[in-house]
Order: sequence, then C-alpha cells, then structure tokens
Amino acid sequence: MKYSSKKFESDVKYYENSLRGKVNNKLLFLVCDLTNKKAFFSIAPLSRAVHNLDGELHVLVKHKESENFLVLKKVWNIYHDMRKGLETEKTKALKSFINEVNKRTKTKVFKNIFKKPELLLYSTEKGFTGTLDLEYKFSWYKKYRWNELVGTVNTLLKKGYDIKKNERLGISFETIPKKEDLELPLKDYLDSYSMAMAMALEARRLKANVGLGSSTNKFSVLANSVRTIDLMSTLIGCELDKEVDEEVFKKFKILSPILGAEKIELNDAGFGIHGKGYTGKMFFGESIGYPTLNKKSRWTSPGQMMLKDRYEAQTKYETRDPIMRYAMTETLPIDIFIETCDVDYEKIRKRSKKIKSILDKCDRIRVIGEEKNGLKTDFTVCLVSDDKKIRRYFIASDSDVTTKIDQEYYKATGIKSGLYANFPSGEAFVTPEKLEGLIVGDVVISIDQSYRLNPKQPLVIKVKDNKYTVVSGPKKILDKMKTTKDDAMEKIRNIEDKKALPVSMTKMYRRCFNYIGEFAVNLNPKAKLCDYLIVNEKIARMMHVAMGMGFEPDRKTLYHWDMVINSPRQKMDVYGVDSKHKNHWIIKKGKFVV
Repeated sequence: MKYSSKKFESDVKYYENSLRGKVNNKLLFLVCDLTNKKAFFSIAPLSRAVHNLDGELHVLVKHKESENFLVLKKVWNIYHDMRKGLETEKTKALKSFINEVNKRTKTKVFKNIFKKPELLLYSTEKGFTGTLDLEYKFSWYKKYRWNELVGTVNTLLKKGYDIKKNERLGISFETIPKKEDLELPLKDYLDSYSMAMAMALEARRLKANVGLGSSTNKFSVLANSVRTIDLMSTLIGCELDKEVDEEVFKKFKILSPILGAEKIELNDAGFGIHGKGYTGKMFFGESIGYPTLNKKSRWTSPGQMMLKDRYEAQTKYETRDPIMRYAMTETLPIDIFIETCDVDYEKIRKRSKKIKSILDKCDRIRVIGEEKNGLKTDFTVCLVSDDKKIRRYFIASDSDVTTKIDQEYYKATGIKSGLYANFPSGEAFVTPEKLEGLIVGDVVISIDQSYRLNPKQPLVIKVKDNKYTVVSGPKKILDKMKTTKDDAMEKIRNIEDKKALPVSMTKMYRRCFNYIGEFAVNLNPKAKLCDYLIVNEKIARMMHVAMGMGFEPDRKTLYHWDMVINSPRQKMDVYGVDSKHKNHWIIKKGKFVV
C-alpha cells in the first residue's frame, strides 16, 4: 500500500505502550486543533491503539474552542458535584432531570452518560497533553494526489453543497478499529483521513465554519454508543424540544440555561465518511424519543429531526424547518474518490431526469437478464397499486444538497423537508409499490459495510408481493444478514416496549421488515467496480435493489441493504410499460438506449 504498514504499526505500538493499563474499559476524549495536521494524522494510530487495549475514543476537531465542548465540560462538572452530594441550583436541576428520565423509563442507568471521560487530551504544538502526555506519531502518513483531492472536494462543496460563508459544516470520519474488526482495507481507512482533512481545509478557505468528529464504532445496533456521543445527542435533542409540554422536557428547560445549552452549535451541512459499523444505541432517543412540536409523532434521534428528509414518516407532522442538509460517502480509496466524484453533475442530473420522465409515465418496469450459471434475473417493478390509488414516482437526483429545503418536494406537497445525498452520485431510484420475481445479485451488497459478491456464487432472492426470501448465497453474507436482521427486530421490540415511537410507526417497521425498498438505475459514467457499494451502485448501466427500508414515508423499517446487479454481464433488458401497454426502453442487452 502507499502507506508504510511498518511505520503505522510502529506508531500504534508507541501509543499502546503509553496507554497500557490506562484505557481498558475507559473513555479517552480528544480535542484537536484543525490547523494541527500532526495531531490530526496521529489520530489514526492512536485510535487503533485505544481499540487494541479495549478502550473507547471520542474526537472533536475544531479551529477554535468548541461551544459544544464547553457545554460538555459544564455538564461533567455539575454531575461531579452532584455525585459528591453538593446541593446547589445547578446540581438540583440536573438531578431533577435525571430523576424524571428514570421515572419515565423505569430504569436508573441514564446517569451513566454524564460521567466525565477517564482520560482527556488536548493537542498542543509539541504533542497531546492533559491526563497524560503523548507524542505525535504520524510517520505513516504520506501526501497523495493532494491537489486533485482538493479540486474534487472543491467540486463537491460548490456543486453539491453550494456552501456559504459562515455556514457550519460538520465532517465525520472513522477511527481505526482492531485488525480483527477491520474487513475493509486499512489503506482505505487511512485514505479517508486525507479526504476529511482536504474537505475541512477547502471549506475553511471558502469561509465556512468547520468541525470534524469521530468516535469508536459499534458492530451491533443494540450496543451502547460511546457515552459522550449519547450525552451530546441527548443535549441537542432536549434543547430542540425544551418547549414540548411533557414533564421530562420541562425539567430540561430549567437545566438548559444553567448548561448554556442554547449555545450548542448545530451544523448547517454535514458530510459523513462511513466504514464498518454503527454509532450505537442512544438511550434517551430509543427510550423516550423526541416529539414533533404538535406531539403527533416522535423522532428517535435529533439528527433525524434536524435533517427532516422527505422519506421519514415524521416529516409531515414536524412543523419546524429542516436545520441541516447531509451527504455521505464510504472509506473509499483516494483514486476512486477523485475519479467518481469529480464529475459533471449537471450531465448526470440531466440523464437522471430523463429516465425519471420516461419511467414516471409507466405502470410497471420489466427487468430481464440472460441465464448465467443456471440463474436468471427476471422481475417486475410495479409503480401503481392494484386499486390505482397509489403511484410511486422516481427520484432523479442523489447529488443535490445545495439547500436545506427540498424545493421540488415542497412544490409538490407543501411540506418542507431536508436534502440528503451520496457522493459519488448517479442514480434514478424509486420505492416500488410492489416487486415480484427473481433477483441475482452478483456485484456487492451493503449490510454493516460493503461486501463483494462473486458472480459464481451470487446472492439470489425471490420476491412475491414485495416480500423477499433468500434462495441462496455465500454463508458469510447469509450469516451477517441473519444477525443484522435479528438485531433490527430486537431494536423494534425495545422501542415498542419503551413507547419511544407511535404504535403506527413500529407497526410499519414490522410490516415493511421483509419488503423490497428500492429499485434504481445507475448513471455515473466514471464509476468502476470496486469493494464499495456506494460506488458500485452508481456504475452506469448497472442497477440495484434494496431489501428493507424504502424511500417513502409509508415504507420505513430499521435496515436498508443495497444489492447491485451487473446489467452488462447479465445482458439485461430494462423497459417500462405504460397503461396502454407501450414499452419505453432504458437498457437493451446491458446497454443504455436513453
């Protein structure tokens, strides 16, 4: 790889030796200055060392002192005084809030998230300092295609985000897990540090207010999140909901000015670089939930509330405008990130709109491949319900987060929803009203991460009345699907038990649990086969389907697995059929005819 594995392991070993006996089952909280590149690139080996020693990590990277961090420090100090038995206005307000949560949830575990991290470190000119002193170790880092990388993120910031002066941009990146937990290439995780830094520095040059963050990933949705992540999420959600007429939020409203929670900085835009795993379970959101102001529905996270995208069932009940827009990518190699993201977005959007205009005229779509190794993809996507009362429409753009409000959806519905995108981009997609047939996935599937599929041993699913069953596939993939679905169903049961969401929503989660949630035609001419779903699901002429959650408010559940079909290899025919039985061709024998 372009980075020296020997140097990286040496950097990791230094941190392991320095932290041994100090971080096991403990939390290290790191505050890093954005302009200190030595500190930033030292996070990679430091995070691997912390995880090797069975510790957890939470990282904040800002150019100036973070208001959010100042609020956290106030909370930790007040909680410390409360635990010591001090009776003050501050400790009484915090204790009253915690007690109300305990009463509401019938538990006594909520207090755990208020505990100060066992280790607290800050970046300085010479090294990390705080609970202990550590040197910077970044010998592994090597600058690679930097100018092209900066040019690519400039394109995203201007054409994708239209980032404005003084807007707050939050960038999330990945810490490095243990070797045994890392199935994707280490070099790709390390590449993502350059991507994050390039995005941050270029956004600063464009006068945006930039912050980066990361924390230890969890490998089950049922695992508790890092407690400071859970705390920050709770503070944001309760601050947004402090006017809600429920006792728990009334208690928080008293606590809020004591903490200075009104100063919490919320992002106008977000960019997430995702690897393997999940943030983990958030106690307050999944036990109580955050109501819409009219209390007609609830959210399980403030992030959902702030984004308020068109696909969420709660969006039509939420009277507040979206606060932010968001886009994501994966831990892509720099070469692939540059090649697939530095594209002509107007050209891709134009083709996507063309496909939408054709297929939105149709009642159903036929997808038929040639038989390969005894298997043949052959399915029908129904866009209109049997009683003709429901029609599903294609969504043409997955690359536009230029505004907080989805203008197209607002014009069509009068509902102000937020924008969400992928980079790289390039697909026209729809939530089928119904799908039936056989699907042969032979490229990649994304579950908790991307997994390559072998054409000689594809993942085959059969769909009847929009419910899928697995026919065959690699044992590793089938095992991962089972454990992930088991966790998702357990999470639904937990939410039902706690009544964190309306019954109508958890019923929908169950109803849609085995549904097909998406059908899409891929459009990015520069995307090529690789290890990552987010690229492969954009390869022009290929297509993908998703099991689980759909992109309509009535098709939500708790997982979404995209699976890519190699249309050129299977020599696929794809055409729509309108109400007059006229065919409208998109792909013939694996080649675009649009």
